[in-house]
Amino acid sequence: MHIVVLAGGVGGARFLRGVLAAAPDAEVTAVVNTGDDVTLHGLRICPDLDTVMYTLGDGIDEDRGWGRRDESWTVKDELAAYGAEPTWFGLGDRDIATHLVRTRMLDAGYPLSDVTAALAQRWQPGVRLLPMSDQRVETHVVVDDPDTGRPRAIHFQEWWIRHRAALAASGFVQVGVDDARPGPGVVEAISTADAVVFAPSNPVVSIGTVLGVPGIRDAVRAATGRVVGISPIVDGAALRGMADRCLPVVGVEVSAEGVGRHYGARSTGGLLDAWLVHTGDQATVPGVDVRAVPLLMSSPEATRALAQAALDAAGAGHR
Repeated sequence: MHIVVLAGGVGGARFLRGVLAAAPDAEVTAVVNTGDDVTLHGLRICPDLDTVMYTLGDGIDEDRGWGRRDESWTVKDELAAYGAEPTWFGLGDRDIATHLVRTRMLDAGYPLSDVTAALAQRWQPGVRLLPMSDQRVETHVVVDDPDTGRPRAIHFQEWWIRHRAALAASGFVQVGVDDARPGPGVVEAISTADAVVFAPSNPVVSIGTVLGVPGIRDAVRAATGRVVGISPIVDGAALRGMADRCLPVVGVEVSAEGVGRHYGARSTGGLLDAWLVHTGDQATVPGVDVRAVPLLMSSPEATRALAQAALDAAGAGHR
């Protein structure tokens, strides 16, 4: 059985843990968002790829959900002492080693997919870890400049981390996405998978960015296996992160039904065959098999059960 999961960072990584537990003999491919990637202090940082890699490789800081366990912050403190901006993005000492290796390989001409595979050799995540594209794509957010009142675009990381999404956004721009191509193996994996699953990641800046790479949305629509999505919204609120600040910007209601309708049914030109919402949430998505199951990944057992429910909805649960 081959399972493909489209994923962002924390939610996607934790869901992938559940998939590995529910289907230990399956081949699992994770197609991961790289629109959050950013270059800081001369280092190329891929937050979602690293979060998935560390989580599945048992190196993640479980309390934060990102970064390395047993981290120290000497370099961050020294950069701040020099007044080196930005000071709002924290790079841990252990984490910096990953970024140094990545940047060195990229500068030597290796594509991101090869770099990711090389980094994964250390961590052995148990999945085939694929960046959505080898081309550089970065999500920017259009906000009103607090000083001038005029619109300007800032990197998603600045909006998300420095401002905690408090600056009202009027749009999201995936810079470079129109010229990007799916990473090596991405389309082939989606096309031949027994199940394609949208992890409970941000529908706008994670799953939405992956689907924005020309060719990936078409591959999902043409997939031979069923496509199952998992709502990142429970009882009208985001499970993690700030999807509730992103969805209204693109005209989507902050609800399980709103996100399901945003993705739409494959039978009518959309993307989904099935949509999982949290027990007690109501959602009607025309043409889509909507199932209510517990979505909270509050324990390994609950996470495994969620993954099993997704595979069952894909008809791949007991192959």
